[in-house]
Amino acid sequence: MKPFRFAVMGAGNISSRFCDAVSRLDGCEVVAVASKSMERARAFAEKNYLSAAYGSYEEMLKEQKPDCVYIGVVTGAHYELTGLCLDYRVPVLCEKAMFMNSAQAGEIFTRAGEQGTFVMEAMWSRFLPAVKKVREWIQEGRIGQVRYCDTAIGFQAPADKNNRYFSAALGGGAAYDITVYACELTTFMLGQDVAESRESVIWTDTGVDLTEHITFRYPETVAAMTTTFAAPMEEKMVLIGDRGRIVLPRPHCSAEAFLYDGEGKLTEHFQDEVTENGFVYQAAEVMECVRAGKLESSVVPWDCTLFCAELFDRILATK
Repeated sequence: MKPFRFAVMGAGNISSRFCDAVSRLDGCEVVAVASKSMERARAFAEKNYLSAAYGSYEEMLKEQKPDCVYIGVVTGAHYELTGLCLDYRVPVLCEKAMFMNSAQAGEIFTRAGEQGTFVMEAMWSRFLPAVKKVREWIQEGRIGQVRYCDTAIGFQAPADKNNRYFSAALGGGAAYDITVYACELTTFMLGQDVAESRESVIWTDTGVDLTEHITFRYPETVAAMTTTFAAPMEEKMVLIGDRGRIVLPRPHCSAEAFLYDGEGKLTEHFQDEVTENGFVYQAAEVMECVRAGKLESSVVPWDCTLFCAELFDRILATK
């Protein structure tokens, strides 16, 4: 079987991490990078041992005809570049948040479905062994019926109004950068059968969201999510059931998970001692799905990404 050929759009650090992940997998390779800056593309190619660099995204698609493109640019360009890849019927793995609103998500998924092209949001956290272990514990009923879920993710972003965190033009804001994790990890654990959603948002003077507190009410569970760029938080997801609780430290990048019984006694501690680059799992998923002729991943399906994009709509409506 021929190697699976990835190409990369964007010459930043996250794209380098993706290249490293692919290098750890058998049967696939990154063959090219494209950036708006040819100088950056060449430097990236040299650093990551790629054979081709382009100063044009479209030129790379035309010449390389890759099996899939990984989009690692700023959020504000995700929709446009995903659409460009679909113009050439090239499968897409796009960084989170894949879209800025549900209209973008709906349009892309409709196009992809009509033409039969695989697309997936790069929600790498859903593939992590510790995260999957927590989901397994829940499904096995290890803590009984989940009654409450509390997720916190936050840090103090650099105070520069022109950086990707605070620039509206670049797709900045807590929602697209970290709330996306909180939402899609919550739905990974509890599903999307949300009866009511409430959003409380603090906005910056640059027009992007700084802090969010979001509550999902399920038929038998309440899930709270707090995310912020304003200050470092004790990042964790805590799931409380009627027979115990689970703690997942740093839920979006966790390497361990703790299971407690109903009396608060630690009964199991899962430690991931294998993963060195968590991006490997999503790269492997894409390769498997595309080769199998699938249009979407069962781990990060289109309705997961659309559900979160609809949350973005409601967050934007509070402005």
